[in-house]
Amino acid sequence: MTCVTYTAVLNVRRETAEHVAKLLHEHRELLGTRRGTRALGAFKQAVLVLRWFIDGAWLVQLTRDNGISTPTAYRCLHEGLTVLADHAPDLSTALERATAAGYTHLNLDGTVIRTDRVATPGPNKADLWWSGTGTTVATSRSSPPRGWPIWVSPVRPGREHDTTCARTHGLADALNRLAATLGIPTLTDLGYENAGPGFRHPAKKPQGREPDLKQKTFNKVIRGIHGVAERANALFKVTFKALRRVSLDPGSITRIARAALALLQMEHGRTT
Repeated sequence: MTCVTYTAVLNVRRETAEHVAKLLHEHRELLGTRRGTRALGAFKQAVLVLRWFIDGAWLVQLTRDNGISTPTAYRCLHEGLTVLADHAPDLSTALERATAAGYTHLNLDGTVIRTDRVATPGPNKADLWWSGTGTTVATSRSSPPRGWPIWVSPVRPGREHDTTCARTHGLADALNRLAATLGIPTLTDLGYENAGPGFRHPAKKPQGREPDLKQKTFNKVIRGIHGVAERANALFKVTFKALRRVSLDPGSITRIARAALALLQMEHGRTT
């Protein structure tokens, strides 16, 4: 069989690739890796990770293009995910940055990521990870008024309620404290109803009657301001094809989401 060679361009700034390579090089030094003992140099490993993230390249492609074995490609990818995820901000750091930036409010929204490698029975015997549209996992993203992502939550089952997701990892408590102490509320949709006094969401339609003018006006304002939160989710899935459907072990999706946040902030040179 004759193979076809072609030229491809990775849609990422060279500075971003070099920064990822620097992080990988520092990680190797920390491990005490001897020079010349790796199948790929730090820069080639960085490109492998970026190709997987941005182009959604299959591991079989990355294996063939780099002349390495499949297990080596997986090790390179997972090492890169771990290194990048370690540089994503935790919740307290993200909220400190938002406070220092002087934001008047935050936006919170969740999204689902399709995956095809989970099957866990829930309390009612239904698949815990089934959201109604497919097998998914859910993750929450916090963003300032302009819709720029500043934090991502650990992954949760796709059928879990938004409020439950927010409470599980202490997000609801942290955002309620932020509103109580600094007067910075969090705008959400109705999925976060009853999350706490620090959350602002549209009013539910009264049973048996239409909402009054005050409720309609309030809902229009909340939805209009909170609408930019969708930009944060769109940025992830438009920028990184790997997040549209993850075929790796679902246990790694938290690392993948955190690594994606770190990459996005590197590429655009901003954290808030």
